[in-house]
Amino acid sequence: MELLERYLQAVRRHLRWKRQDDIIAELRANLESQLEDREAELGRKLTNAEIEAWLKQMGSPLQMAARYQPQPYLIGPALFPIYRYVLRLALGWCAAIFAIAKTVEIVANGRGGDAWVGAALQLLWILFINAAVVTLVFVVLERSRVKIPEKFAQGAAMGNHWPQAVASPFDSRPQGRKKPKTYAQAVIEVIFGWLVLVWMLLVPHYPVLLMGPGVVVLTLSPFKLAAVWWTFYWCIVLLNAGELAWHTVDLLQERWQGPHPARRLVEQALGLVPLMVVLAAPARVLIVLKDPADLAHAATLAQINLWTYRGFAVIAAIVFLQLASMAVRMSLDAYRRRLAAG
Repeated sequence: MELLERYLQAVRRHLRWKRQDDIIAELRANLESQLEDREAELGRKLTNAEIEAWLKQMGSPLQMAARYQPQPYLIGPALFPIYRYVLRLALGWCAAIFAIAKTVEIVANGRGGDAWVGAALQLLWILFINAAVVTLVFVVLERSRVKIPEKFAQGAAMGNHWPQAVASPFDSRPQGRKKPKTYAQAVIEVIFGWLVLVWMLLVPHYPVLLMGPGVVVLTLSPFKLAAVWWTFYWCIVLLNAGELAWHTVDLLQERWQGPHPARRLVEQALGLVPLMVVLAAPARVLIVLKDPADLAHAATLAQINLWTYRGFAVIAAIVFLQLASMAVRMSLDAYRRRLAAG
């Protein structure tokens, strides 16, 4: 039995310490029972050589320990159907949008075969980045689900509710109170939030992702964007990153269904920041000439700046009115709740 004990101690070294004692006790009882059965069949005690050969048939200590370990999943079966659906959807849309925009750009510029090869390589890289982002988010969700399974009890059953969770926009909706957000909708919201963030970070390097065929017009135009647009761009990126982090934490902590009126008010208020950046541009200059000596387009440039600035002023006014309306509604709701409680 010394060989059996040494075998069990070798198995113990490959087990997680929290369950070592229980697993070794179970395994010892099982192996001793099998050993007694073999000895009963032979009508004698097994020799050390026979015990060693029998243990080798059982597998190495590492193999034996692996049978008692939880199966490692990068993305487990509970989340994999959602992962596969979101991945195909994201990659399909990404490929379609990039292909259309890049085709228009290549044809408009009259470029040859090298441009198509370069476009194919760019598409592969963009698809890889998008797939990596989707996979990374689902890996984080899977790890969180394993560590705190009680928080993701609803998510574990998504395989049965997935088709109903993602309703078509053409489906009839019941009148009255809006349905609470489902787990699947929360996951999709976070996934596409990450994809949008990656897309925004790629726009400075690939303007075609934002403007599509319009990038050709911008290239041939005598005008270009003023420096204030970089500040505007980074404000948008930071706001989206903050909102996305908020939604991701809610998903991990199972708070995706909770009401967040105060948060919506904060997000609406922060939405004014990029607009204020544009409206605070020096001398209200939002567009400049590529060639400052090009006086032929000076009058046109003045009109473009004037109407662009006015357009942003109107947008800022609308956002401010929406913010004020939301604040008033929240105040009235709080007042009604106090009356009802009193």
